[in-house]
Amino acid sequence: MSMTSEMPLPVRRGGLCPFSPAEEFRALRSSEPVCRTTLPGGEPSWVITRYADVRRVLGDTASFSNIAAGQGPMPPPRPESREIPPPQEGFFVAYDPPEHTRLRRMVSSAFTMRRLSRLHSYVDSVVAEHLDAMEAAGPPVDLVQALALPLPSSVISELLGVPHADRAELHRIGAMLFDLTTPPAAQAANFDHVRAFMRDLIAHERAVPGDGLIGMLLREHGEDLSDGEMTGICSLLLVAGYETTAKMIALGVLLLLRHPEQLAILRDRPELTAGAVEEMLRYLSVVHYGFVLTATRDVTIQGCRIRAGDYVMCALPSANRDEALVPDPDRFDVTRRPVPHLAFGYGAHHCVGAALARIELRACLPALFGRFPDLHLAVDPEEVVFETHSAVYGVRSLPVAW
Repeated sequence: MSMTSEMPLPVRRGGLCPFSPAEEFRALRSSEPVCRTTLPGGEPSWVITRYADVRRVLGDTASFSNIAAGQGPMPPPRPESREIPPPQEGFFVAYDPPEHTRLRRMVSSAFTMRRLSRLHSYVDSVVAEHLDAMEAAGPPVDLVQALALPLPSSVISELLGVPHADRAELHRIGAMLFDLTTPPAAQAANFDHVRAFMRDLIAHERAVPGDGLIGMLLREHGEDLSDGEMTGICSLLLVAGYETTAKMIALGVLLLLRHPEQLAILRDRPELTAGAVEEMLRYLSVVHYGFVLTATRDVTIQGCRIRAGDYVMCALPSANRDEALVPDPDRFDVTRRPVPHLAFGYGAHHCVGAALARIELRACLPALFGRFPDLHLAVDPEEVVFETHSAVYGVRSLPVAW
């Protein structure tokens, strides 16, 4: 079977439910699970929509390279030579094994549950601090600015060891890297700004290593990592370490507010929180595609011949709504037994910060609804503005009252 039709790149959630993937995905999974599309920069790409095929592609680093990730969420047009520029030093998400394995192993040691357990009390304190501020300010408040953004921003900055005075500006710039409408030159300039700051911070930490991740990497792997590698690693973690969690917090709260029967179950049975977070991750799948992959050799998927050099995108929201993964996938159910969803990706490039994101979500949601049991939208649901042109789906603001 050969499938060669082309469709517009779907990123907007469709239909009457703003939490659902674009409506086209349901039909594609059924009749055309591998199809052609065009990236915003004009490059053609394949889109993979079924759960099993997405797992296969993400798990096959020998056939699919992450090198294009070094150019951002959506790579610009390739030069006449058709060669993809090499990623910046240390930007390990754009590396392939074995170099990716070497750097990721060093970074992963900072994200073990033993190390992250030390952050539990800090996360709880930051949540309480922002809830106190909300209560003092009184309703209405924008939950995005009051909690969803500052919590993961504070946590990843604390983990890295970023000085408090620099955190807000760095994350403002970092957020722009996820906007699919930002021109490639502007994206590059923003990332250069982040890298310049990290270079200065790493130089300081080499002289006096702190207690954060940067200091840990220097103490345990300082002789094996160049300043350039350290800069790339820490810049990547900084800009990627809060965007997805921030979007999940705000969108997850909205999801629960729009499903009051599920919120009631969660209030009555707090022991379901961990499983409910997994269901929210599956159901929302805030990352549209992850990074664009590049085929390194000819591969056939569902009868479609993908040629070496072709771009390939994995539609994570579609895969997580595949009937092959879970029955009745379009139903949100906090009592559902967790399934091996792909919200954090899969395989060698599975999100290194997944455990940290789970800690924040599990701490934030019960505390918020425990403090404000009557929390509700302060605007009509139709007035909530969704960020459809970002690599990570979410809401621009979320006015709430209690």
